[in-house]
Amino acid sequence: MIKSMTGFGRYETLSEENRFTVEMKGVNHRYLEASIRLPRRFSMYEAALRNELKKYVTRGKIDIFINYESLSENREKVIYNHAVAKDYFENLKKISEEFEIELNIDAFRLARFPDVMTVEEENGDDEILWELLKDTFDKACMNFVEARSAEGENLKKDILDKLDKLSEGVSVIEKRYPQIVDDYREKLYSKVKDILGNTNIDQGILATELTIFADKICVDEETVRLKSHISEMAKALSKGDDVGRKLDFIAQEMNREANTILSKSNDMEVTNHAIDLKTEIEKIREQIQNIE
Repeated sequence: MIKSMTGFGRYETLSEENRFTVEMKGVNHRYLEASIRLPRRFSMYEAALRNELKKYVTRGKIDIFINYESLSENREKVIYNHAVAKDYFENLKKISEEFEIELNIDAFRLARFPDVMTVEEENGDDEILWELLKDTFDKACMNFVEARSAEGENLKKDILDKLDKLSEGVSVIEKRYPQIVDDYREKLYSKVKDILGNTNIDQGILATELTIFADKICVDEETVRLKSHISEMAKALSKGDDVGRKLDFIAQEMNREANTILSKSNDMEVTNHAIDLKTEIEKIREQIQNIE
């Protein structure tokens, strides 16, 4: 299944004593880059959560917000962080001595510095809390993947429609090519006849000139390769999985063939169709940037 890198997922778990809420949103990115914001109490689980995330996604910039609320009464306590308070005080003394100013500080002011006094939940059963957090996280990831998959299916349909347009454009160019040669033959014959009058025209010279012209504007190889790339992209989209990088590479090759067709064209109709090809390919490349 094709997955977009854009999506949103949320899940909340509520028990008698605890509430976990996990929200995540993602946008496109070349690699997997995750930002996890969780309460300090659970910071030890960040690495485990990152590993858990890799089970569900491979690419994208993902912001994850985790909230925790204890529903038990009288489970909070005030923690005095002696080492932090000592560092603050020692540094304030240095400032006082260096600038020769009065060290005007009391216990109340010192306690208001960040992290000197903190209010924390009393430790419950860490294993139970981790299982609750992990379950909530997994279900949020599932919702996130579901949203990405729904968006991915929309991208898939849109790209397949554009591939059909590309195929139609290539077919028109292929059909137009013999007519270009015929038109050139008539123009060349008419021009030579005007110059030479009733003098016999050397058919061998005309044939050579036509061969050179036909070879110069020939785009058979380019159209064959372009059709092959279109087919390969359609197959990759049908197969699904993590095909974003592969699709991007195919789109680059498609664009290269379209550029060559355009550079060889000396016919306005072919030129217009080649420009349309490039336009559709560029639209496809923009869509592919969002595919995981």
